[in-house]
Amino acid sequence: MADSIKIVLLVSGLFAVSVAIYLYLVWPARTPADFSWLPRWKYAHRGLFSGDQSIPENSIASFDAAIRAGFGFELDVAMTADHKLVVFHDNSAFRMCGVEGKIWTLTSEEIATLRLAGTQERIPLFSDLLAMVHGRVPLIVEIKSSPLRPALCEAVANALDTYPGPCCVESFDPLIVGWFRKHRPAMLRGQLACRGDKADPGRRFGWFLLRNLLTNVLARPHFIAYQVNETSHPAFRLCRRLGALTVAWTVRNDDECATADQWFDAMIFEAWEGMPDWHQGETAERDGK
Repeated sequence: MADSIKIVLLVSGLFAVSVAIYLYLVWPARTPADFSWLPRWKYAHRGLFSGDQSIPENSIASFDAAIRAGFGFELDVAMTADHKLVVFHDNSAFRMCGVEGKIWTLTSEEIATLRLAGTQERIPLFSDLLAMVHGRVPLIVEIKSSPLRPALCEAVANALDTYPGPCCVESFDPLIVGWFRKHRPAMLRGQLACRGDKADPGRRFGWFLLRNLLTNVLARPHFIAYQVNETSHPAFRLCRRLGALTVAWTVRNDDECATADQWFDAMIFEAWEGMPDWHQGETAERDGK
């Protein structure tokens, strides 16, 4: 009998310790009250671009379209070989520009010669984009993982320090989010996460950690940007209950929109036929921008 009690106590103790460790790993940061602007907007994914890329993603034209429609937007930031910040999603320039080469191996002069998706739109400099928006709408800035990580983080932080409007940063790379935790603790930061099923076998463990938000111990994000069709995942639901803001990506139809409305505080979307008329335009005036 005594041995049975010892076993029960041991198992109970190990379970309690395991739960405590898990909670420590996934616990998000407390979101400051002055970031309440985030849920009040809808965010166009890479700007309000067209499906045929005649208005290319991450272009000045797509961002201007989002602003005119009254939306905030999400954009991607990368660093060139000469440490300039550009607005671009892929590691390679091939899909959008038809040119081989990693963004971090190309200079800003080389990138300036490229055009997006066969249009006359260029890859924007981050500084030009910020000057164009000038605080009119809020920004979700996704920072792309890069061998230039420390310089990239510092450059983005310095650029956003003087941005005259609401903004936040997010990344799939927890070391990037962790950099902002250490160096810009007051700047709203988010951890991007998804299943990662298509990752290379050598990277699947990292995606497992990310999907289960175990990297929160490094990043302590204020918000979780989670794949919209993954709301049943226990880690997502736990972080939501622990007080993290949640951002859905990427909403592309009515069903996903309904899911985002039910489970998330904000959504990143791409336009679809029959999408709701959200009437976002008055939000800028309400927020005093």
